[in-house]
Amino acid sequence: MSVPRPPRQRPTSSWVDPQHLPYPLVVAGAWSGRLVLIAVAAALLVYALGKVSFIVIPLAVATLLAVLLHPLHRFLQRRARVPAGLSAGLSLILLIVLVTGSMSLAGTQIATGAADMRDSVSQGIDSLLAWLSDGPLQLTTTQLENYVDQARDALQNNSSALTSGALAASSSAVDFFAGMLIALFATFFFLYQGEKIYRFVLSLLPKAAQGPTYQGLRRGWMSLGAYARTQVIVAAVDALGIALGALLLGLPFVVPLFLLVFIASFVPVVGAIVSGIVAVLIAFVVKGPMIALAMLGIVLLVQQLESHVLQPFLMGKAVALHPLAVILAVAVGSFLLGIVGALFAVPVLAVVNSTMRYLTGDDPFPQLGDGPMPGADPQPVENDLPTAADSETSPRTTSETKDAQTGGSHSVDRDRR
Repeated sequence: MSVPRPPRQRPTSSWVDPQHLPYPLVVAGAWSGRLVLIAVAAALLVYALGKVSFIVIPLAVATLLAVLLHPLHRFLQRRARVPAGLSAGLSLILLIVLVTGSMSLAGTQIATGAADMRDSVSQGIDSLLAWLSDGPLQLTTTQLENYVDQARDALQNNSSALTSGALAASSSAVDFFAGMLIALFATFFFLYQGEKIYRFVLSLLPKAAQGPTYQGLRRGWMSLGAYARTQVIVAAVDALGIALGALLLGLPFVVPLFLLVFIASFVPVVGAIVSGIVAVLIAFVVKGPMIALAMLGIVLLVQQLESHVLQPFLMGKAVALHPLAVILAVAVGSFLLGIVGALFAVPVLAVVNSTMRYLTGDDPFPQLGDGPMPGADPQPVENDLPTAADSETSPRTTSETKDAQTGGSHSVDRDRR
């Protein structure tokens, strides 16, 4: 005799019970949901940073400057016994004097060599036109004149766009100087009261997260400092090598070219290519194609020295980033935030990499030690565990307790008698 089966119960909720789904599908759904949340949060963060870029960019520049000036600031405090505020001010003034002197020297060289450069450009254009007509292209004079007329007409037709671009450039110049002032003030306070600002920001986190976050960001700060100092050394070597090559080849504007290569080297991969192209173009316009080929060889030699000797030797384990990760970070940063994203993509990636490695158990700087944030509240102690003060007085307290108990027992015996 067969027993009738109970009727199937319909689910009371619209959600499907995970027990009725394949396990791989459940795992894939969980990962997908979390990845979507992370992507949305990242998109909102990038959007918010773009809206407040006039504040975020100066603060990011101030952070890099503070990292670079921190060794000098610490040296003035510890060795020269200079107060913290005065040490921060002196470090910042030294930076301003160095940058201003370099820019004034470059401007002076450009102003004095502008006339010679004009003649060289004219001669270079004539040699280029002669090469186009007599070279493998075999362009006729009529074709060259037509190309020149087309370029002149395009320039005249786009005069309004050029005017609006000039006005936009003037407003951008005002924004640049305002951001520069913000960056200088922020750099001073990062040097002077950076520890207080750091602790205040961490105090906004829950108590349990303050210690790990403090230790993780310490590793990120070390990586950021190593990256910044390495980039300064690499940029100086690149600029010095290319400037010496230009000086040996008799090219003008050696100091401006040095500054251009030095600044462009802070944008990984892309900056070296752009500055090298500028150097080769100057050599081609001023000295001709043969000197341009020689300048190209010097640029390639310097860049090979940088990528195969300086970068691996100086970076080491401080900034453990794969070259592919660097290229992808620069590409994504430039796509999202332009030249600013390309400049700060690798430093941000270095900080995130070191912080996350510490939080996941792979400490990149074990010599820094581990522990709670300085100045944080001590961990609560259970009542049954003795403290340091209790351990100092415990022998005396124990003997007094035994004496009291002994005395109490003697009095009880006397009463009984």
